[in-house]
Amino acid sequence: MKFKFESLLIWQKAMDLGDNMDKLTELFPEKEIYNLSSQIRRASDSVALNISEGSILQSGAEFRKFLGYSIRSIAEVVTCLHKAKRRSYISQEVFDGFYKDCFDLMNMTIAFRNKVK
Repeated sequence: MKFKFESLLIWQKAMDLGDNMDKLTELFPEKEIYNLSSQIRRASDSVALNISEGSILQSGAEFRKFLGYSIRSIAEVVTCLHKAKRRSYISQEVFDGFYKDCFDLMNMTIAFRNKVK
């Protein structure tokens, strides 16, 4: 027995993103615990949360709306990654890897949203 969102590759990758951002914030300075660390964790968790919430008992239009929230949360994660890089909390190499993950997930989510009727 499974919820239908658990089979979605975008949900699975969004779950990975949340876990990866949680681990990444362990490298941030303690002064960021209530600021950037919290923000990037909440934004990355929001991606999977909106996919799952939108998939349950929603019309196609409502599901597309929630997928839009997920896409915007990905953009928020990317902005947090930029801030972390600018503050020298992460290297360019780490940034590049997570940036690519976000870019790929955003494109997958947009493509999926375009197919939801």
